[in-house]
Amino acid sequence: MNDPADIPTPLMSSLLEIEPAWIDHNNHLNMGYYTVLFDRAADEAFETLGFGPAYIAATNYTTFSAEFHVRYLRELKLGDRVRSSFRILDHDAKRFHSFQELYHEDGWLAATGEGMTLHVDLAGPRVVPMPQRIFDRLSAMAADHAKIPHPDGAGRRISMRA
Repeated sequence: MNDPADIPTPLMSSLLEIEPAWIDHNNHLNMGYYTVLFDRAADEAFETLGFGPAYIAATNYTTFSAEFHVRYLRELKLGDRVRSSFRILDHDAKRFHSFQELYHEDGWLAATGEGMTLHVDLAGPRVVPMPQRIFDRLSAMAADHAKIPHPDGAGRRISMRA
C-alpha cells in the first residue's frame, strides 16, 4: 500500500483572512476580492518556484497574468478564513497554466481560479523564456501535479448552452 506522504498534492497557501473593506452591499465578499485572495496565495506558490521580489531585483524578470477565470461556488463573508491550493496544469519555457481552489477553513470549496501566467523581461517588457533552474523547478512541480486527477472545472468556458 502507498504511503499517504508519497501521494502528490497541490501546494497549499497559508490561512488568508477576509478584510472588512472587501465586503459589499450584499454583505458578502465582493467578487473582485476572490481574485485578490487567489493572487496572494499564488504569490506564496511563486516564491516556491523561485519568482518573487528577490528574483525581480536580481534579474529584472517577473511574471504577468495573461488571463484569469474565477468560478464562484459558495459565498464568503466577513470572519471567514480560507486557504488556496495551487497546481500546475501545463507549461512551456515562457508560460504556465495554473489552477487554484479556494477552501474555507471548515473544508468546503468556495471558488476556483484558473490562470495563464507569462514570464516577462521588464526591460521590454516582453515575454521571454525562464532561466533553466526555474523551468526545471516548474517542470518537476508540473510532473508531480500531473499525477493528481484533473480538477473539476478546469478549462471550462462561459456559455448559455450546455
